[in-house]
Amino acid sequence: MIANRGEIAVRIIRTCQEMGLRSVAVFSQADADALHVQMADQAVCIGPPPSAQSYLNQNALLTAAMSTNCDAIHPGVGFLSENAEFAAAVKESGLIFIGAEPNTIKLLGNKIQAREIARSAGLPVTPGSNEPIENINEAVKVAAKIGTPLIVKAAAGGGGRGMRIIRNQVELEENIRIASAEALSFFSDGTVFLERYLESPRHVEIQVLSDGKNEVIYLGERDCTVQKKYQKLLEESPSSAVSGKLREHMRKDVLRLFRKLRYAGAATVEFLVEGGHHYFMEVNTRIQVEHPVTELMTGVDIIREQILACSEGKMDISQESIAISGYALEARINALTPGTVSSFIPPGGPFVRTDSFLYPGYKVSPHYDSMIAKILVWAPDRKRGLARMSRALRETRIEGIRTNMAEQLTLLESPQFRSGKFGSGLYGEVVEAE
Repeated sequence: MIANRGEIAVRIIRTCQEMGLRSVAVFSQADADALHVQMADQAVCIGPPPSAQSYLNQNALLTAAMSTNCDAIHPGVGFLSENAEFAAAVKESGLIFIGAEPNTIKLLGNKIQAREIARSAGLPVTPGSNEPIENINEAVKVAAKIGTPLIVKAAAGGGGRGMRIIRNQVELEENIRIASAEALSFFSDGTVFLERYLESPRHVEIQVLSDGKNEVIYLGERDCTVQKKYQKLLEESPSSAVSGKLREHMRKDVLRLFRKLRYAGAATVEFLVEGGHHYFMEVNTRIQVEHPVTELMTGVDIIREQILACSEGKMDISQESIAISGYALEARINALTPGTVSSFIPPGGPFVRTDSFLYPGYKVSPHYDSMIAKILVWAPDRKRGLARMSRALRETRIEGIRTNMAEQLTLLESPQFRSGKFGSGLYGEVVEAE
């Protein structure tokens, strides 16, 4: 059973079909006509449109899986994909969870604990507090030690929630209070910590697969620097900010960390890169939205290997079988308005891939994430890859709703992005400056 919706549910169902596995889709009342519902072997309604009453309703999901005689649950991305309580409930129900062990999810889901694990494995971390900030006196001591600017972060969650930038000590108390309150509201955990704030770093993540025993496979990096309010827009591989020497350091760090964890399944380690140095940020214990970038670079079906690793404790690939080549780029297409899609013509041509759940007549709901498609290209080098993506975006037709495709083209064709020399402030420099 796929405990998710949208393009990731469609993506997982396709791999299940190729593996000879029957799939069960779940859907809210708002998603009754969704593509993943039409593609699966069976489909079960799990509640009304609000996520809290459907895709986040653990009892409804487990009941759907048990009533359809499922063997396993794949959580996809978002929703309950990194929820240790749900992972434990799946296992207690006698089902296989296609993801990390509950204890591992819980451990790595806390950014303070994850920093300590990374540090103990020899990975570099940004200067900051090693313990939760309990009061303003502790915050003042940390600020005096590492200096400003600082960033206060929620120990739980992500997506920019519970994060505030602090440029001087006068702002400390108010920003810590606001970040903690936001974290408590979104993640039911108001714990926060402080780190040195890097002004315009690159955001680089390493994809790995592991069988939970001795096999940890490195699949290269993805550069996810181009973001709007901490939401990724363009993802590419390889990163123009990573030298061969730095890439080797990051590879060794990640393999050392995962051998220490005895991890099973797919995961990414996220780093901030600045001035030729890399700093551990967090581990995502799930498949990433941008995993197709790595699939184009390696020819590996990451979902397939994730299912095998979690259900059978083995994979069909080895490090020796992996060949990373060329250049790949993904553009996330977001709906700016809900509404009915009157026309959808995805791009075609050589080395172009579209992951989506759209079709003419589909009603884009206001209840869920705004991403409606991912357009990807592969090319022998970055120059040709950028030209191919420009062509693919201009070729794409989505009518009936407003999307961010024009914004994506502006970013893609900006001199800053094309130069390969940019930082996390690119969106503000290119789009907001217009």
